Amino acid sequence: MPSVPEPTASSLSGTAPDSRKRAAIVGGGVIGVSWAALFLAHGMEVVVSDPRPGIEETVRAGLAEITPTLDELGLPTEHLTDRLAFEADLATAVADADVVQENGPERLDLKQEIWRTVEEAAPAHALLATSTSSIPATAIAAGLSQPERLIVGHPFNPPHLVPLVEVVPGEKTSPEVVREAVDFYTALGKKPQVLHKEIPGFVANRLQSALFRECVHLVAEGVVTEEELDEIVTSSIGLRWAVAGPFRTFHLGGGPEGLPHFIEHLGRAMADHMWPALGNPTLDDTTVALLADQARDTFGDGTVAELAAARDRAQIALMRALGETPDRRDADQA
Repeated sequence: MPSVPEPTASSLSGTAPDSRKRAAIVGGGVIGVSWAALFLAHGMEVVVSDPRPGIEETVRAGLAEITPTLDELGLPTEHLTDRLAFEADLATAVADADVVQENGPERLDLKQEIWRTVEEAAPAHALLATSTSSIPATAIAAGLSQPERLIVGHPFNPPHLVPLVEVVPGEKTSPEVVREAVDFYTALGKKPQVLHKEIPGFVANRLQSALFRECVHLVAEGVVTEEELDEIVTSSIGLRWAVAGPFRTFHLGGGPEGLPHFIEHLGRAMADHMWPALGNPTLDDTTVALLADQARDTFGDGTVAELAAARDRAQIALMRALGETPDRRDADQA
């Protein structure tokens, strides 16, 4: 596995990262649109390749919804789509790309087919990254003649807003490609984290999945409703983890002796008594119906777009409080 590189200095907000001026987005779904918005806002030329009918209208509508968030982040949005193009033929779309960010369905056979085409058609200098949320780069690159070129660049949704990108090299990914990926995402204002080994689902999704499994269990068992559980999370561990992750939180909870004291006096009891009692629910028809009914009751008054916009405004406010993103209001007053 390649060694973990140190990121170099990032470029100024709103400018294209280094010499990478042209990006090919493979797949125009939610993640692809979000990447496109971020790339465009940093001055890059973007071509979206997706053979689905009506993809141009879908992408442009998605960008229109995202634009207010980009503006609130202080990124330039005027004439945002002037550098946007569409090309259904994948080989043509990547022929001049400096970066290829693939966001296709989570199917290994399809991703392998996509990347065989990309490898043959993309320039030798192009950074080749897949947004896969669960499939290791080693598996995707198995049929490539140059597997050292492919890397996972897995964002946390939505990529234009949430800073994390998990950079996960495959067994044959070159250290230089790892460094290039870290530099590229850093220049976009992201916070890339290089994983030391491949694991299905990577890190953020595994943590999210583990917590969600217990959430489903608690709702299915009638302990709380979805609305009550969301309130519990956002008024407790959600707030706490936003400023200190799980290990730092328990380190602080251990008093002067820190994490070792916490583990000795509380952690062992947690492992002995709570871990065995955690739920292992199944998403059978009854459970899915329960979750769907409660979701309609809780979220039915607003459209997904409206709820997402409210989430983004709150997320930006939190990121500013944590110093994760500049406060545009200060810049306007300067």
